[in-house]
Amino acid sequence: MLSASQLATFARLGEERTAGVGDVLFRVGDRRYPFIAIIEGEVAILDAAGNEIVRHGTSGFLGEMNLLSGQTVFLTAVVTKPLRYIAVDRDALRPLLFEDGPLSDLLLSTFIARREALQQVQGVGMEIVGPRSSEATIGIVEFARSNRLPFTWHDTERADDQAAAALVAGLDATDLPLVRLPGGAELRGPSTGQVSRALGIGRELAPREEVDLVVVGGGPAGLGAAVYGASEGLETLVVECTALGGQAGASRRIENYLGFPAGITGAELTSRAITQARKFGARTASPYRALSLEPGDGLHVVRLEDDHEIAAQTVLLATGAQYRRLPVDELSSYEGVSVFYAAGPPEAQLCGASRVGVIGGGNSAGQAAVWLARGGALVTLLHRRADLRETMSDYLVRELERYGVAVRDRSEIAQLHGDDGQLEAVTLESGERLAFSFLFLFLGALPCTDWLDDAVARDDKGFILTGAAAGADNLLQTSLPGVFAAGDCRSGSTKRCATAVGEGAMAVQFVHARLAERSQTQRAASRD
Repeated sequence: MLSASQLATFARLGEERTAGVGDVLFRVGDRRYPFIAIIEGEVAILDAAGNEIVRHGTSGFLGEMNLLSGQTVFLTAVVTKPLRYIAVDRDALRPLLFEDGPLSDLLLSTFIARREALQQVQGVGMEIVGPRSSEATIGIVEFARSNRLPFTWHDTERADDQAAAALVAGLDATDLPLVRLPGGAELRGPSTGQVSRALGIGRELAPREEVDLVVVGGGPAGLGAAVYGASEGLETLVVECTALGGQAGASRRIENYLGFPAGITGAELTSRAITQARKFGARTASPYRALSLEPGDGLHVVRLEDDHEIAAQTVLLATGAQYRRLPVDELSSYEGVSVFYAAGPPEAQLCGASRVGVIGGGNSAGQAAVWLARGGALVTLLHRRADLRETMSDYLVRELERYGVAVRDRSEIAQLHGDDGQLEAVTLESGERLAFSFLFLFLGALPCTDWLDDAVARDDKGFILTGAAAGADNLLQTSLPGVFAAGDCRSGSTKRCATAVGEGAMAVQFVHARLAERSQTQRAASRD
């Protein structure tokens, strides 16, 4: 609810309007709508089928994360009692979020909570129609999950969904999946970039862009660099191939991040960071996959998919790492159906009162196990070491005990059992069989650096060498002058969210030094 003073603030920024019962303020598929603060009256929020989700009354406000991201509208707002309201253009709303701390906290936390709630409502957002055996279908499903987009997946290989199977009957494999967007438009066999831009959330890059700093990777390290680089006057572009926020954005709760004694969800932390970076003028472009880094004399070139290239005076590599998979047969047939790599609201909804296995011994595994147990799942955490405290923070070990999570030491999975993509049990290396309906895998990660080839020096596991190990003068410099690395992809990093943010911020200091050095060299050359 908005206070009287907050309503007065919006009244100064926006325009007071009225609407009658039955009037539609915005509808599913709209590309743009203003922030709406209710002075008096009532508004019902409906899904695409006309089912009511919630009502907002006097001193309430409408909207969720798409007000800030530019995404297509997923819901319809209909007046149910005569309405007086204030309409504030979203371009006027954004600056207010940085000038008024309490108001910013209220709006951002509410928008994020509403988005999480929408992810648990069937029939909201886009529809994905395709079989689990289709790699392209699973790719779009995972893209939607990682970007926290409301969606419904119709698995056409399920015997109980003949209507979905009929929708794609006769389509070639290249036409899968069929994606129905809010508002009715359909895409056949789209790339993640096409879906993103059709939803209004993907920035379209020019074939060639020139910037002071290109950040490859939109996790905590990349966003930290974007905030500090753009705020200090650098023309900064962040390129991300999946979802802004990285793995941190999928974390249920980060308890040990400085300044948040009660903890903060990964979604809220990274959403705030993205908003902050955009406030200072950093551009974010996703999903664009980096294909190569070509060293240059003065300008390095990062080549992207779809024939795009970024020429930059400096480059920060913050590509993070990708999840390790279980080395078991037929894992792919379960992935996205009953085996997951993140525990978000859609997955938690599936798991209530079910037997769930969480695999891993790090903090991410502990956070997921606690979150799922709090949601009513019967959770067992399996890890391969003798003592969980070797790899997990003490506070999380205590939380596992508090919420009744069973912990099994020295346990590794050898085989999965189930049918039609639905897990029923696992067999451990010891031969013991455990009944699980769902598995969540947190087995660590491999650096996303293969695309670099030999452009910069890497260690034997693929992590990027920096500092003395790369023959460089400073901690984050790679073997290539003007190219830096930060976060989980860097050899020797601590794999912690706060450290990644710090490294991203520190990299900007080295970027400034590099730009100053080049400027001096150019001035000296011009005098000669």
